[in-house]
Amino acid sequence: MSAVVAPPTYTWEPTTDFLAAKYGLAREAIVRFDVNTSPLPPDLRGVLTGPFDPILSEYPPSDYAALVDAAATAYGVARDELLPTAGADEALDLTARASLRQGSVAVVSTPTYAIYRIVSEQRGATVVDVPRLGPNRDFAFDIAAIARAARTAAIVWLCEPNNPTGAFSPPARVGELLSTLESEARTDGRVAPTVAIDEAYAEFTGRSVLPLRFDYPRLVVTRTLSKAHALAGARVGFVVARPETLAAIQSFRAPASVATVSAALAEAALRRPELAAANVARIAEQRARLIADLTACGWQPYPSTTNFILIRFSSGTAAQQAAETLLRSGLVPRTFGSGHPFADCLRLTVRAAEENDRLIAVARGIPA
Repeated sequence: MSAVVAPPTYTWEPTTDFLAAKYGLAREAIVRFDVNTSPLPPDLRGVLTGPFDPILSEYPPSDYAALVDAAATAYGVARDELLPTAGADEALDLTARASLRQGSVAVVSTPTYAIYRIVSEQRGATVVDVPRLGPNRDFAFDIAAIARAARTAAIVWLCEPNNPTGAFSPPARVGELLSTLESEARTDGRVAPTVAIDEAYAEFTGRSVLPLRFDYPRLVVTRTLSKAHALAGARVGFVVARPETLAAIQSFRAPASVATVSAALAEAALRRPELAAANVARIAEQRARLIADLTACGWQPYPSTTNFILIRFSSGTAAQQAAETLLRSGLVPRTFGSGHPFADCLRLTVRAAEENDRLIAVARGIPA
């Protein structure tokens, strides 16, 4: 497949208050099936001890030592390979700042999370979209096409598992891509590009590309506590990379970007991995049930390894009509613009059982 340069198409989600006012519903009647957050918060009672008042008046420690120790244990990496950030989005932004300059080239395997394009264009880079393979190939990234586009690139962005498809490419396939990029760069006498892999949903697969950083030192992996750990409101993420790669990224981070309370919540959650594991198991059970019930409604959901499901409709118009019907019932789907490859699709977050019940009840009356 050929690589093409495409314009930005992303718009931010409307607020819950805005949607409630627009559709004449109570705020508590709105269910966000569009933002891929966890339906239940983590139970950290008994884990967070002591009063918060003394720490709220002071800046957090610059080294975030306790948080870094907890993350190093959780991810199986060294302390000097970790940089705490204000959510994964700051991790991605810092990676772009360290890797890109005006006129650089950034390669993005699309369709995917729009922030990779945004942070790249903010640095003055040209973004080259490389289409993923089709649903019959599990929406896998195209190794040969990425390698061709990456010959002049400073960075390659990947999301694994991928948002919005929910599909997962195993680490061995990522390793094949990295080996190809390294081999071609060596042949051409140039430095291989940075490869940034967003593992926001890694806990849902139980697998990670992190061990590949020893074979490909310019590998940068971002992680978050927003998904499996159910701490989206705390805004805590990490950049994970070899120390020599991380040093350049770290130089762009503002001091104390992770709030003290957020760091404490994240540390507590990382030290209780069983909570995230239980949340992943709950969501996986609901995901299977939601896929089965929506299929019974005549909808066409794709397989997913994450906390969301991509559903294809017969046309873009059918998808728009389905979205409007859901919205009038207070159920908010993720939609895609008319120029998007998934304009005929909706993406739905897997929520709690009773919330999914509401979705299924409405879906029964919506043609696919």
